[in-house]
Amino acid sequence: MKKSKWLSMLSIGILSVGIAQTQQDSTKVEKLDEVVVTDTRFAIKRENSGKTVVKITRKEIENNEGRSLAQLINSKSGFEINGTRSVAGQNLGSFVRGGNNRQVLVIIDGVQVNDPSLPNNEFDLRLLDLNIIETVEIVKGASSTLYGNSAATAVINITTKKSSKKAISASFLSVVGTNQSQDNDSYRAESFTNNVSVNGTLDKFTYVLGFGNQFTDGLSAAESATSEADQFSRYNLNLRVGYTFSDNFKVSAFGSVDDFRTDIDGFPAPAFTFADTNDEFLSNQKRIGISPEFNYKNGSFKVNAAYTDIERESISAFGGVTEAESIVIDAFNKYTFNDNIYTIIGLNYGDYKTTFATEESFTNTDPYANVVYVTDLGLTLNAGGRLNNHSEYGSQFVYNINPSYKVDVNDGYAKAFGSYATSFIAPNLSQLFGFFGPNPDLEAEENTTIEAGFEYNTKKGFRLSTVYFNRNEENTIIFGGSGYENAPNDATVQGFEVEAEVNVIKDLSISANYTFTELIDGSRIRLPKHRANANIGYDFSPSTFMSLDAQYVGKRQDTDFSTFTNVDLEAYTLLNLYFSHKLLDDNKLKFFASINNLLNEDYFEILGYTTQGRNVSLGFNLKF
Repeated sequence: MKKSKWLSMLSIGILSVGIAQTQQDSTKVEKLDEVVVTDTRFAIKRENSGKTVVKITRKEIENNEGRSLAQLINSKSGFEINGTRSVAGQNLGSFVRGGNNRQVLVIIDGVQVNDPSLPNNEFDLRLLDLNIIETVEIVKGASSTLYGNSAATAVINITTKKSSKKAISASFLSVVGTNQSQDNDSYRAESFTNNVSVNGTLDKFTYVLGFGNQFTDGLSAAESATSEADQFSRYNLNLRVGYTFSDNFKVSAFGSVDDFRTDIDGFPAPAFTFADTNDEFLSNQKRIGISPEFNYKNGSFKVNAAYTDIERESISAFGGVTEAESIVIDAFNKYTFNDNIYTIIGLNYGDYKTTFATEESFTNTDPYANVVYVTDLGLTLNAGGRLNNHSEYGSQFVYNINPSYKVDVNDGYAKAFGSYATSFIAPNLSQLFGFFGPNPDLEAEENTTIEAGFEYNTKKGFRLSTVYFNRNEENTIIFGGSGYENAPNDATVQGFEVEAEVNVIKDLSISANYTFTELIDGSRIRLPKHRANANIGYDFSPSTFMSLDAQYVGKRQDTDFSTFTNVDLEAYTLLNLYFSHKLLDDNKLKFFASINNLLNEDYFEILGYTTQGRNVSLGFNLKF
């Protein structure tokens, strides 16, 4: 893909933004003040936030039914989730702002989730069903002060569906689609997704019960004309209940089971070169938790606690069974002074265990505090600190300073913001004691992140933002020739992001983003320097919607493990089309269709692995 092609795509997006800004509909689109939560843990106006928070609303999720959570997040600035365009069971690599999985923290309903048995201690996004999610907020950059270990490049804050106000409500979703490569045009039904949810409110009692499953066939992980298809099967079961004892006190509890099994291709003996094999990977997570909350005048005290049991099995030349468990408790008090000073003081405890040859474990006990001061002069200051107390690595203090300044512009605003933040990433149990290249002498990784940006928002449907980032990594944990080790030299990653959203013309929405990422020192595979996304959606009527999105991924390098040399991968552009139409009273029945990789682009996402060609999905969602 020539650079002129993706520049043309980006120019079209920017031109559309300009046209939409100048050709406003006679009926202006008025918008309420948008609030964001994740960057401060308070619901504050976006204009007072010192970050460019990414929000994925329920409406956006409904307009992307049939896709995975990782695919949807991958359309946002700063993200390159490698593996979302391959077979359903492909390992995912979250390269956020040039980082890796170990630097991304996932939170589900206030609970930090991860897998201490995985090499990067990350939460596996393949486990989640997009259809159980209500909203997603993403904060990029260092957030270790509020969220602790691993929150170095991004925090993905997921909120699951809430209960209906009615005594009982239900929804049923089913999607059938193809799952084929670029050189296959059979268009057979080989991908199936189903989800059912029952929820409601009975006086002071709320409940949400959901079940989902996914099965795909047809594609092989290994790119070969003679390769056999690798199946992927997943099911999800979740239950959340809550009870409001009074205006001041309520409790919610949850339980979930997330399970998947996938065929994979690997590196068989004796050659240990990548080939089509009959390997398998199984993952099962069971999680229970409780969240009591007490509210009082100007404040609240809340505890988020969860226990997770994990079992993984790899059936391959390097196979084995791994068991792990974790206990996470986050207790915090929030208090607001004079409606403009927001404070939070908390204690975060984690206990992580994994069984390799023997049981290994570590704990962390982190007190933290943060304050947000919103002045009447347009200046907002967000600052805080956390003392990481790790059972293996002692104490480490991390902090953040995040000022922003806003000026009113007509009915909207313009703001400048910056931040300086540090992060602490302790080696996980797999890197210290696992099956593949463990190193008990690893040092903890430390990151320092600087950001500076600008945002303009009319509050009438137009928003434009840009942010520069620079992250220095000290003691970066890498996999060397003999196993895990600390990199001998610091690594520095810098870049910038541009985002634009336009909703000024009635029924028309346009969004575009561009990310430039540069690794100043060293090299990393599968990391594109240039990335761009654009989306245009139109509501033809209250019941009919259509959207077209484009994604450009620039040139990058990958490793040919048969020769252990780096190979250049060409840039590519993908177009995706989505259409939906609602029927019955109150639009309770919706039919939708999507075509991904509309032009059937032929490309490599991962060297030697199959990528998805043009694929069609058909589905419906019934609510009652």
